[in-house]
Amino acid sequence: MATKHEQIIRHIMSLEVGHKISVRQIAKELDVSDGTAYRAIKEAENQGLVSTIERVGTIRIERKEKEHFKRLTFAEVINVVDGQVLGGRGGLHKTLNKFVIGAMQLEAMMRYTEADSLLIVGNRVKAHELALKAGAAVLITGGFDTKEHIKKLADEKNLPIMSTSYDTFTVAEMINRAIYDQMIKKEIVFVDDIYTPYDEVHHLYNTDTVRDWYNLNDMTKHTRFPVIDDDGKVCGMVTSKDVVGINHQTKIEKVMTKNPFTVQPKTSLAYVAHLMVWEGIEVVPIVGPVHELEGLVSRQDVLKALNEMQRQPQVGETIHDVISRGLDAEEDDPTVLHTEVTPQMTNQLGTLANGVLTTLITEASARLLIHLKKGNMAVESLNVYFIEPVQMDSKLTIKPRLLDAGRLYAKINVEVYNGKHLVAQGMLMAQLLDR
Repeated sequence: MATKHEQIIRHIMSLEVGHKISVRQIAKELDVSDGTAYRAIKEAENQGLVSTIERVGTIRIERKEKEHFKRLTFAEVINVVDGQVLGGRGGLHKTLNKFVIGAMQLEAMMRYTEADSLLIVGNRVKAHELALKAGAAVLITGGFDTKEHIKKLADEKNLPIMSTSYDTFTVAEMINRAIYDQMIKKEIVFVDDIYTPYDEVHHLYNTDTVRDWYNLNDMTKHTRFPVIDDDGKVCGMVTSKDVVGINHQTKIEKVMTKNPFTVQPKTSLAYVAHLMVWEGIEVVPIVGPVHELEGLVSRQDVLKALNEMQRQPQVGETIHDVISRGLDAEEDDPTVLHTEVTPQMTNQLGTLANGVLTTLITEASARLLIHLKKGNMAVESLNVYFIEPVQMDSKLTIKPRLLDAGRLYAKINVEVYNGKHLVAQGMLMAQLLDR
């Protein structure tokens, strides 16, 4: 029998997209406590079934497939421009492909307005109507409202029509900045971007027997399975090493590894890679808020994601990108790097910032390991010694040297020179994520 938590989730899934949800409403309809309703709604939000928008409330949304680059939605635009929704709430979680600034004649404006775009325009009611009919959302600047029949049209087409007090130029700048930030975020990969979901995961119950393990092994050819209890909570992991030579009638709970390492969907890929390398784990169960099994991530999943990240072009630039782009390798020795201290790399005193120096040392170490075919790395510890301040426009030479390396780790010494003077030195310990 389904728990009250599961019943609420199923109820939410049965609601139409755009339906407004509240804790009190759910508690009353399903005869549960406010606390139970609240926890289930938060879980539904984690699963991408609902979303809470300021000044709008919690609404049922259409769950989207996971993707490494999360596009900007109209709901996020509302938050970016501090706006309000006038109509078309059901379409708030549609994605924004492009935006058009309506600062031209109506006919010319409509040539650029297409489906899934956003028209940014002032108090021009006819433009609002034509944009909605073309399948585009509308953002009205200057704090203006629109006609009731336009709001009704937005509701019918499930296309948001929104209003903000900012002027058109400021709104365009704010949205452009938000899109730029999303482009930067695309490289930050979490477990829920890559893991195998629950309905595709093979598992055993703690009351199953070793014979059940062999049956599942014959069917799937896998050797590692998470073990759950009657409530669906992860209580162990069982592998081929645990069952070899064991009587087939023995309960799984007698041979499994209890309290295995688990992670949650919003755990970063870097942390999972760290865990797998240092603990020698091949698969890690993914659990929800109450430790219930939600999926599984394997070492192969992690390595594949790391390789895909390396191949993706970086569109938005972080400070790290700016610094690493300015590093040039020597022709005779590609592990030796050169760079010039630009104004962006300095602190308020006009000298090389501490964080920038750390980035230079880390980037030089990473390039050295790739050159030596040691693979990717995650920094375990870093000691930096600042010997002399470095002025703007200084030309630096960075010389990393591998001191020691094992199967799982590497120790690197990095010297930073300004001309012939040693100005900084770093000692870095790193984990090797793949080879």
